[in-house]
Amino acid sequence: VMDIERIKPGEWNSRAVGVENLVFLSGIVADDKSLPMKGQTEQVLAKIDGFLAEAGTDKTRLLSAAVYLADLSRKDEMNEAWVAWLDKADLPARAAVGVELTPGTLVEIMVCATR
Repeated sequence: VMDIERIKPGEWNSRAVGVENLVFLSGIVADDKSLPMKGQTEQVLAKIDGFLAEAGTDKTRLLSAAVYLADLSRKDEMNEAWVAWLDKADLPARAAVGVELTPGTLVEIMVCATR
């Protein structure tokens, strides 16, 4: 039987779930909705760093990422923050798609990592 670790469980989800050497993060959004796309992305990535650390891993161990954008035409702004955040040696598999998000939310990112 595998133990499942639930990190920061809330009303409808856990911020992260760990099982054996895998960690799955929920979709993470910025707290400050007044920020532009790049600023929201930077805030999301900083929050991801924190949740990964709490789960015993870090961004160098990312396996995959799903990036949800409220406006796909602003993908380059998101990518500026993404490229600055990750080392080219540690790039995960990634998809970026345009979706309808909660009002004010420009980007939501969900990742899976190993530890």
